[in-house]
Amino acid sequence: MGAIEWAIDEDNYECTLSEETQKLAKDELREDKNTRDQALEQMRNWIKMNPRIENCRLDGRFLLKFLRCKKFNVPMAQEATERYLLLRQVYHQAFHSLDITEPNMEELLSLGYLFAAPGRDAKGRRVIIARPGVFDPHKYTNVDMCKIHAITYETLMEDEESQVRGFVHFADGAGVSFPHLTLFTPKEAVRIVKNGERTVPMRHKEVHGINSHPSLKFALDFGLSLISDKIKNRIKIYTSLEDAINNKLDVSMMPKEYGGTIPMKEMIDLWRKEIIELRPTLLNNDKMKVRLELYSEKAREGAVSALKQGFGCSSVGSNDSSMYGITGSFRKLEVD
Repeated sequence: MGAIEWAIDEDNYECTLSEETQKLAKDELREDKNTRDQALEQMRNWIKMNPRIENCRLDGRFLLKFLRCKKFNVPMAQEATERYLLLRQVYHQAFHSLDITEPNMEELLSLGYLFAAPGRDAKGRRVIIARPGVFDPHKYTNVDMCKIHAITYETLMEDEESQVRGFVHFADGAGVSFPHLTLFTPKEAVRIVKNGERTVPMRHKEVHGINSHPSLKFALDFGLSLISDKIKNRIKIYTSLEDAINNKLDVSMMPKEYGGTIPMKEMIDLWRKEIIELRPTLLNNDKMKVRLELYSEKAREGAVSALKQGFGCSSVGSNDSSMYGITGSFRKLEVD
């Protein structure tokens, strides 16, 4: 067997965070140079020794998004990394060839279905704007929907300031109707929400929604019932933009059409440039692979029960090598 060529090889990581963000990372995530260096070493050793991981990125920027999301709890970051690699592969159509230049992706972007506003809010966070009502459920598929989300989030998560600062979401439900709900079966919806929350290494700080149609209240309630209380407490739903503004929602980061200063088309054009710049990185991620045959069928299906029990021995059988899974070689992080 020749040496593995990793999707991106390990680098000598140099911290790029601003001083202010480094302080925030220390306070909120327990991150400092010592913790980071040790955690990166543990992550890399674990990936190399894990029989289920065939290929993965070993660069600091990639591994740190899992470590930061799990506040440098290394076993949890390892589990999240492996779950991410597995689900990327299982839902191959939705998470591979993340190419914004594909016609359907370009159309959804131009419509302003999902994009990030330029710049950062007062707390240094990127603001993500979603307008699900512009998605034509008779023209596009649920794979298209998953794919444009994957392109958006993967692009944003390559930025280290955002890995620490987190994100604000703003959604306009105008135009969302019953056909949108039939894009996913309830079972698929449960899996997407549960897997998304546990797998996508994003720090969701605030979620604001306007114009949710009363006839879809049952669907909204169902969606809210699936997410953790931690996230649920960060969600605010308003009847209209006016209602949101009256309740002190800061719209300065929004497109001009929603009370901000920059027209939506201009925001979308700036966001497109950002995505295209990272397009090679997103496409290169397709080299990452796990050995599917070493996972239980439930884990492969993304069943929530299988995810809860982790990828420990239960999903592989009782042979010793499986112990490398989530419990491989930990050293306690040194505490100064």
